[in-house]
Formats: sequence, C-alpha cells, structure tokens
Amino acid sequence: MSIDQLLEQAMERHQAGDLSEARRLYRETLGREPENAVALIRSGLLEMQEGHSQAAIDLVEQAIAAKPGEARYEFVLGEVLASVARWEEAAEAYRRSLEIDAGRAEVSFALGRALQSTGNLAGAIGAYEAAAGLQADFADAFNNIGNCHQLLGDLTAAEGAYRQALALRPENAGAMANLGTVLQATNRLGEAVELLRAAANLEPEAAGHAVNLGAALCDQRQFAEAAKVLAHVVQRDASNAEAAYNLGNALLGLGQLQEAALQYQTAVQLRPDYADAFNNLGNTYRELGEFRSTREAYEAAIRVSPKSAVAINNLGCLLRTLGKMEEAESVLRQGLRLDADHPALNNNLGNVLKDSGALDEAIECFRRAITLDPANAEAHSNLAYALSFRETDGRAVLDECLRWNARHAASQIECLPPDRSSHRRLRIGYVSPDFRDHCQSLFTIPLMSHHDRAAFEIFCYSSVERPDGYTTRIAGYAGHWREVRRLDDADLCDVIRGDGIDVLVDLTMHMANGRPLVFARKPAPVQVAWLAYPGTTGIAAMDYRLSDPRLDPPEFENHYSERTVRLPDSFWCYDPLTQEALVNPLPAASRGHLTFGCLNNPCKLTDHTLRLFGMVMRAVPHARLLLMAPAGSYRQGLLERLTVFGVAGERVDFVPYRPRAEYLRSYHEIDIGLDTFPYNGHTTSLDALWMGVPVVTRVGRTCVGRGGLSQLFQLDLHELAAESDDAFAAAVLELASDLPRLARLRQELRPRLERSPLMDGKRFAKNIEGIYREIFRRYCAKATGNDDIGR
Repeated sequence: MSIDQLLEQAMERHQAGDLSEARRLYRETLGREPENAVALIRSGLLEMQEGHSQAAIDLVEQAIAAKPGEARYEFVLGEVLASVARWEEAAEAYRRSLEIDAGRAEVSFALGRALQSTGNLAGAIGAYEAAAGLQADFADAFNNIGNCHQLLGDLTAAEGAYRQALALRPENAGAMANLGTVLQATNRLGEAVELLRAAANLEPEAAGHAVNLGAALCDQRQFAEAAKVLAHVVQRDASNAEAAYNLGNALLGLGQLQEAALQYQTAVQLRPDYADAFNNLGNTYRELGEFRSTREAYEAAIRVSPKSAVAINNLGCLLRTLGKMEEAESVLRQGLRLDADHPALNNNLGNVLKDSGALDEAIECFRRAITLDPANAEAHSNLAYALSFRETDGRAVLDECLRWNARHAASQIECLPPDRSSHRRLRIGYVSPDFRDHCQSLFTIPLMSHHDRAAFEIFCYSSVERPDGYTTRIAGYAGHWREVRRLDDADLCDVIRGDGIDVLVDLTMHMANGRPLVFARKPAPVQVAWLAYPGTTGIAAMDYRLSDPRLDPPEFENHYSERTVRLPDSFWCYDPLTQEALVNPLPAASRGHLTFGCLNNPCKLTDHTLRLFGMVMRAVPHARLLLMAPAGSYRQGLLERLTVFGVAGERVDFVPYRPRAEYLRSYHEIDIGLDTFPYNGHTTSLDALWMGVPVVTRVGRTCVGRGGLSQLFQLDLHELAAESDDAFAAAVLELASDLPRLARLRQELRPRLERSPLMDGKRFAKNIEGIYREIFRRYCAKATGNDDIGR
C-alpha cells in the first residue's frame, strides 16, 4: 500500500470517528515518512480531539516545520493553543497565518477571539471587523464586536453591532440576548424583555438566556413572572449560582424574604466569591430585622470584594441604623478612599455627619453627591432638609427646594375626581414610611383616631419596612390600608388614582424614605404637605402646606412654594402614647444645683445654640448641662465646641440615644429645658413639657425656628419665648432664680398640656377636616383669590 493510500485510509477512519484505527494508520504513515506534513497535521487534530493538548501542539509544530508557509497549519496551531487558553501564543499563530494568507475571515475571527480573551478589546474589535469585511454575512463577527464594545462600556456601539448581527441572522439567539442586555442596561426594558424572551424560546436549554430574562423582568418589576422563569432554571440546574441569585432578587421583590434569603445562601454556597449575593443576602436580613446576620453578610461581601462600594455603603448605613456612628463614619470614609466619586457613599456619610452634629460637613457631602449624580433626588432631598437646620432665612431653603423641583419633578398629570361635589364623603390619602414606632405616630394617632369616618374615607399608603404594633394600631384607624413600599413612584401613583383620592397628604416631605416624586406626579387633585416639619417642599404640584398663625406670620408667605393654610390652634396635636413615665419632683430641690438640658438631635446644636447655652451656663456657675449625643469622638467634639463658649467639659453630661421609655425618664434629670436655634425642638419640646420640664425657646425668622413659640402659646407661657439672645438668657435666669415656681410648673405642665389644643385630638381632627373640605371645595369651584383660608 502506497503512502497516499495509507494516508487516505487513515483520514477515512478519522472522519468516521474510528480514532484508534486512524491513529494507528497515521503512525504507520509517519513511520514510513516522518516528515509527512499531512499526517502530522491530521495526527495533531486527532490528539486535540482526544484532549491530548501538548501532543497535538508538538505534532502541529512538526507539520509547520515540515511544510513552512502553510497558512492553514498556523491556523490549526492557533486553534490547539486556544483550546488550552494559551491565548497570547494562539494570537501569534493566527497572525502568522494571516501574514501568509490575509483573505481568510475565519482566521481573523479567531484572532479577534484570542485578543478578546487576553483583554485587548480594541485589537479584538479590529480583527472582528476585518473578518466582517472579508465575509459580509458574518453575523458572529458583528455579535462579538458588540460584546467587546459592551465590555468597553460603549453601549451605543454595542447596540449597533448587535443589530447588524440580527439583520444578518434574525434568529441568532445569542445576538438577541446580548442586545437585550444592552437595552436592559439603558432602561429600555420593554424591548429588552421581548428580545430576551425570544432568545430563551429559541434556545430553551441555554440557561443564560432565561437568567437574563429573569433579571430584566425584575428590573421591570414583574417579580412574579421573573420568579417563575428563574425557578424553572433552578429546578433544571441546581448548580447555577446566577439563577439562584436572580431568583433571590425576584423573591425579595415579592416580599418573600425567607425564601429570598435561602436562594442567596445557595448562590454563595455555589460561588463563595459571589459579592453581590452576599450583599443582597444582607439586604434581606436587614428587612427581616436580623441585624447581626445583616452585618455578617455585608462583611462577607467586602471580604470577597474589598472594593465593593455598594457593600461598604450598605454596611455604613446599617451601622448608622444601629447607632454606631463612629464606626459608620469610619466605614463610609474607607469606602470614599477607594472611590471618592461614589455618590451614595458621599450622601450617606452626609447622613451620619448630620446625625452626629457635623452639619456643615454633612451639607458639603450632600452637595458633592448631587454634583456627582445630578439625578440623585434622595441626596438632593437630604440637602434641602439639612439646610433647614442651619439657615436663618427661609428663602435660602426655598431656593434649594425649587432647584429640587426643577431638576427632579416629573410632568404633572391632571387627575380629575370622579365626583366634583365637595359636600360628599371625601377620600383622604396619607402617604408615609413612618406608620410605626416613630415620633410621627405621636401626631398621626390622635388625628387618625378622631377622623369623622362618615364624612371622610381614610386611605393610608404605607412604606413601613418593618411593621410593628403602632403600624397595626394606625391601620385600624384607616378605612383602607395600602402596603406600597415595593411599588415604584409610577405604580404608586396608579394606585392612588385608582382609589380616587380627593386630598393627598404628604407626611414626610424631604425627610428619609419620603415619596416626593409621587407628589411631583400629581396623582390627586389636591395635595397637602403636613407634619414632617413645618417648611416647604418646593414641589410645583404641591398645592398647600399646613401651619398655624404662630409658626407663620403673614410676612413668611414668600418662604414657600405652596399656599399656606393655617390651622386655628396649632400645627401639632400630640399624644405621648404612654402613661408609664411619671413626672418626678424637681431635681434641683434634692441636688442643690440646677440641671439644664437639651435632648434634641445633635444636628440642631449649632454654634448659635451653643453660644446661647454658654450665656446661661456662665450666668449660673454651679449648674450642669445634659445633652444627647452618640458616644465617642462626637461627644468630645461637642465638649470642645462648648469650651469656646465658656462651658467647661466637667459641667456637661451626656445620655445616648435610647428607646422611648428610657428617653422620657431622662427628663427626670433636667430642671429647665433649653431650646435649639435656628431649628427649634418640636417633638422633643412636647416630650419635655409632658414630663414637667419647661422649655425656654429662642424665636427665629423661619417656621422651624418658631415651633417653641407655637407650643408655648397654647400653654399660656409666652414669657418663655424669647425674641433675642439676651432675652433668652434673661428668661432662663428668671426661671432659675425661682425654684418654687419651677417646682409648681413641674407638676402643672402635664395637666396644662392635656387641657390644651396640643392634646385635643377631636378638636384638631375637626379643624383639619374643615380645611380638607374647604380646599377641595375651592378646587371643585376653581375659586381664585380667596387668601383667607385658615388665617
């Protein structure tokens, strides 16, 4: 048998899949003719088929040596090297092949694949483009060009390449899926889901298509369908970590927290370096209130991905929630050292600094977050709210709120009520994340419990993260309770419109977890801001804000974008929601010295406030001062600031943040309360008065700086509201010099408060209902020019 016949027979057996016989025949050929290039190259291909990579490389290199200048042999060498991920060497082999014969599209494509694998994406794009130039219908080349552009972050170029691939091969499932992910990343979710669904239908066994579809459905907030798609993948392949992770996301979106946690746990068991899964496991534990497990999950995410700004940010936020302010600040600053331009890290460091009293630095953090991400409405709300603690001119706060409105507010959608009669039973909607154990409940409960349900149908739109007993109690006062935390702003607006709300009330404004973008969309015909704090939202779609005549004299009208409606008595109606904290005798009577106190949030302890405290403490040299602040460096910082104003550190005591019952008992240590400026105490002052502690206030030129005046007016204690710094010090000294009066006040304040409009829920509800009725009547009648409501 001749060499040619022997080689022909070997190739026949090779093509028939009889690799053992083919190998024998190739070897026999090479035994007779060791430099037979065809036998060498075919033997190399056979060894590659059987996974003998080094043997294959040796044989192909011998074939090249036997017949140099053969482009096909260099290509085969590249393929063998690529099969064992020796990409640099493979690329060199492909280049040699192209130098010999530049007209082969498949070689340019293979070079692109090798360069892409080495991270040389620009070079890979050039090679793929060369392949497409040689073969105009080379859909896979265009698909891979799209992949490289996507990896480079050029989504526009990636989209164009994927669309070219699909134009050539409309049923190319890979290109469909890739284009779908680009559209998903650019928030074109409708087309993305259509493409990903089509890809999954074309290749039902390709788990990646289904996983991508599930992820896009989650982005579209179609959590139920996403869970169904992803559960099917998990059932088919229990080892698919991506599927488990995305199924966890879908279940989390459905509020199935325990089930979501199980999927995230599965994902990290399958992939111990899965930082995103650890992070979302932490998010799930946080919603469950399992804070120790939350911290462990976030820390695990950081261990496997030390530069994960998302996990670092979440850990910082958790520590803030737990009151560990120093640790929270340290973690967030660590994150900013890794990524100084991360908007959320800047925003949340601002929150920690504000809570800790470093107000100026907090405001700078919020400004930086907005500069880095101008669309960040949350950071902008934080800035607008923080300014109210510092600014003495209401116009400065309004200007920032107007900037918020100009930047973030959606176009208004006119919502006509189904029945424009103002004398019917009106539908009132309250929107809040704080129907829970929160100071807001001290004011919502007295109102909700006294609403006239025959005349008003009450709807509550609750975004409470962890409902508690207060949530249950408030829900009992509502005719309709809507759990809306998982709804986005557009979906919540649809729910409100579907409920036919007549008057929608914002209880949070620019405070944490509020829904100002809902109110910006105008889902109800009349919208009102109340309770969060007396101030402005700046939102063009917000019609009214509630106030009272002491908070808002007529000259304040230009401080607000809304029309002010003044309740006849007070902005507040208070219920301490406890009878357990009793009023104790005057502490000074047994201690021999006075204790001044201020249990307001440290962000209210401005330099002006500390200067007022210094005036008082210098005038009463044996008195002590009790403040509330987190332990550690923040207290030390406050002591250093107080020293500047003449208050020695040894005269100052601190209490930490405490649960409400313990916090109220802190007033057993205080003889006289000192108010803050320019943002007065509001809830804190009412708590003090309830506990028998008179509060001396400094009246400001903003509504938040007149809260003390408003409350003291209702108790006929006008003399404790001072219009100047000197008057403030004088009012405190007059009280301090009359211990018998202080002792009488301590016993009289609680009964006086209980008899006042500040605790008359029935009266307050009637007043606010009268306002709701009137402003809705005006809406229905399209009345204009009547500025006498509530004044």
